[in-house]
Amino acid sequence: MTTAVEAAERSLVWSHQVLELHAIVDSSGSVRLGTPDQDWDSLLPLVEVTATGHGRTWSGERFIDTAIGGRLTYRGYETIQDGDCQSTTIRLSDPVTGLAAEVSLGTCPGTGFLRSQVRLVNEGDAPLQLENVSSLALGGMAAGDLTGLTLYWADNDWLAECRWHKGAFRDHVVALSRSAHGHEGRSCFERYSQGSWSTGRHLPIAALTDRAGRAWLWQIASSAGWRYETGEREGAAYVALFGPDDAHHQWRQTLAPGEEFTTVPAVLVGVETGGLDAAFGQLTAYRRRFRRGHPDHTTLPVIYNDYMNTLMGDPTTERLLPLIKAAAAAGAEVFVIDAGWYDDDAQGWWDAVGAWEAADSRFPGGIQRVLDAIRGHGMTPGLWLEPEVVGVRSPLARTLPPEAFFQRGGIRVTEHGRHHLDLRHPAARAHLDQVVDRIVGEWGVGYLKLDYNINIGPGTESVGESAGAGLLGHHRAHLDWLGSLLDRYPRLVLENCASGGLRMDHAQLAVAQVQSTSDQQDPLRYPPIAAAAATAAPPEQAAVWAYPQPHFSLDEIAFTLTGALTGRIHLSGFLDRMSAEQFDLVRSGIAVYKALRSEIPVGSPFWPLGLPSWEDAWIAYGWSGDAASWLVVWRREPPTDGRGMGSLPRDQHRADDHTCTVAIPHLRGARIYPAVLYPATADTTVTWNADGRLTVSLPRPNTAVLIRLGPASSA
Repeated sequence: MTTAVEAAERSLVWSHQVLELHAIVDSSGSVRLGTPDQDWDSLLPLVEVTATGHGRTWSGERFIDTAIGGRLTYRGYETIQDGDCQSTTIRLSDPVTGLAAEVSLGTCPGTGFLRSQVRLVNEGDAPLQLENVSSLALGGMAAGDLTGLTLYWADNDWLAECRWHKGAFRDHVVALSRSAHGHEGRSCFERYSQGSWSTGRHLPIAALTDRAGRAWLWQIASSAGWRYETGEREGAAYVALFGPDDAHHQWRQTLAPGEEFTTVPAVLVGVETGGLDAAFGQLTAYRRRFRRGHPDHTTLPVIYNDYMNTLMGDPTTERLLPLIKAAAAAGAEVFVIDAGWYDDDAQGWWDAVGAWEAADSRFPGGIQRVLDAIRGHGMTPGLWLEPEVVGVRSPLARTLPPEAFFQRGGIRVTEHGRHHLDLRHPAARAHLDQVVDRIVGEWGVGYLKLDYNINIGPGTESVGESAGAGLLGHHRAHLDWLGSLLDRYPRLVLENCASGGLRMDHAQLAVAQVQSTSDQQDPLRYPPIAAAAATAAPPEQAAVWAYPQPHFSLDEIAFTLTGALTGRIHLSGFLDRMSAEQFDLVRSGIAVYKALRSEIPVGSPFWPLGLPSWEDAWIAYGWSGDAASWLVVWRREPPTDGRGMGSLPRDQHRADDHTCTVAIPHLRGARIYPAVLYPATADTTVTWNADGRLTVSLPRPNTAVLIRLGPASSA
């Protein structure tokens, strides 16, 4: 326990007023984040560093309690102003190795976020091999009340993105009776990435909440390996956030004297009340603040893409022209020709890609005719690319230098018929620059969907480099290349895709404008993805597929469209084959979206039924804007033939099979007039109660509705 004398011997060098956090220096020079009256041993050193030969002081699964972290001592600090934000750099050093650490803590007055990044410099006289470095380490959380904590984390998979789970903290971090053993536990709750799909297993985001409504939410911005852990230390919870490490990502970084390394950035968000919804509101504001500015973030043009459940990678002039005409008539403003436009190979294109030349057999007279048709209908043309890969049968696999590709053990890496470019190599980057300059600069394409369909594993090795360090180096070069494209073509829009949402991290979204949320082709399976997408990306960047088809009923058309009205629309489907009634339902949905889309980039997300589970029958997601709040409610039920949805449990918030009541606390006591915006065909009734509850009736299964909640009934 901290005594009054010990507390008096400590000094504050930095403070975050909203989070009530301070950087505290004790008499030994150790710096920790917390408050002066907290138990010092429950707090973590400002940086945790494991290096070969300098491990931990208590062995186990945790990456805390590192020898170097415990030795780092205070050298000084500096605060700089960056617009309306501040960044304080706290300088530390290790007297044994000579390693210097600079911890940059960034925030803006009145906000509830803390952004942290660490720069290490070897000021010693011997090389030092790093094995893991924390970007942010914080202890002392919820001291004395760990039984009241709830832990939230998200699994992420192909076709099944953003699947959130929750459990009691004590179910995952059990009480061990520390007083009987004299030591902390050896394990923790951890999640981490594997390979080059940064979100191929989990999202780099998680949270803790307590019973009073307080919440801590964290995010790691890395496409090249990340790990977080949370556990118990001296009766309080702690969180430690890392980029790639040796144990999980084969990352080791040797620093010769004078060399340096900078971690990936991480952010912690904290709110005193409002729970998870309030925390995600703060994180959404943070993401909007720390990204490259672009007009697309506010204009939100409607995107038609020919792929999903439509051409499926088999475009031709003959097939595209009627779709272009129909998409424009429906209200689309961007038309993207997805995969296959370059396919002129009798053996298929998958393992032959790389040159990105239009296939003459698909576009008689040239692809320019199709691009001109798109522009002629008032839309921006877009194309699909997978820039980081070269097929094993592509001539480029032989003509580019061997060093331009990923390799391990001196052997070029092959995965699913592809090699992987290393964008640190000038030949690899020059090749892609030539491709983009031709497509954008000469052809006039204004939208690039950049896909990434292989997980290349731990990375690439060059002389003296670990595979994980190579992946991180490529990742940073890739982000730099994306930025250079936008420097040359400022109005170009980049979509980040990796078989849907398998590289859906803030490092990518800080540069790219649009995020593909999934490849899910079943419209009944998409609602939990669409509803939770705002946990991974700002709503104005999260693109949701809407693929109405001529064989759909009106309810099915409205169901697939309604879920896409909450963020970015990825419209698809054979619109040209629809009846007039079907087409009018599509067009009216697009018109509704255009009337409200200006509110999406300033809105904060909320989930009146909680974050959705994969099999939930009722799902609700909304956002609060300047003028009103908007809410989408889905009702799903399994088909009678036993296919598709499977067994959906009965929800306790339902009064009956077709009625659902949701609580919307931020509107409690307000004079609200609920209005059904879309679809008019759902036969929906909505009733507002002054205590902040909304009752929604959807009389038919597998239907959805968009509702406006505001001071007037007009849209």
